[in-house]
Amino acid sequence: MGRTSCAKENLITSAIELIGTRSYNAVGVQELCEHAGVKKGSFYHFFPSKRDLTLVALDHIWEKFKVETLDPIFNSEISTLDKFETLLERSYEYQLNMKDCRGCMTGCGLGNLALELSTQDEDIRKKIEEIFCEWARYLEKVISQAMEEGVLPADTDPAATSQAMVAYIEGVYLLGKTFNDPCMIQRLGEGVLHLCIPKKKTDGCSRM
Repeated sequence: MGRTSCAKENLITSAIELIGTRSYNAVGVQELCEHAGVKKGSFYHFFPSKRDLTLVALDHIWEKFKVETLDPIFNSEISTLDKFETLLERSYEYQLNMKDCRGCMTGCGLGNLALELSTQDEDIRKKIEEIFCEWARYLEKVISQAMEEGVLPADTDPAATSQAMVAYIEGVYLLGKTFNDPCMIQRLGEGVLHLCIPKKKTDGCSRM
């Protein structure tokens, strides 16, 4: 059982690494198996297709992001403004580390697949839509908390603002990947705060 479980996990890890750093269409089942050290026949024992493996990999990416980044930040006792700033700082550190390890900024794996496959594969598109909606709900909760604390105006629209923040962050990732420059997260990141927080509240962002 342990060897079977290991083979499945290795395939998922290979999908995250290979598809995440290249593209869905550039990586075939054979390469995924070779990278995972799994026989091709075993692949189809676990996953009917590369699409099914990718859907599971997306769930793993999202769960890892929640457990390692979102939950620790948004469930902490730091101020609402500091939560947003910490998220940006963590994003910068992650992308900088990826560039150091792989020689290039990989951007957001979810956003990369959305750009590549949203018009080609409806199942993958729906999965990414679900994840982005859940991500926006994380931000929406913090925005609502900031409104209760008086940090944000009472007429702020939490749902619309959280969606705008997700869109802005994804745009910064895309530019950073295009220019292969993680520092764009630092230079442009504070703009996401301006979407909801009055400028006088964001004077400290320049220290990032």
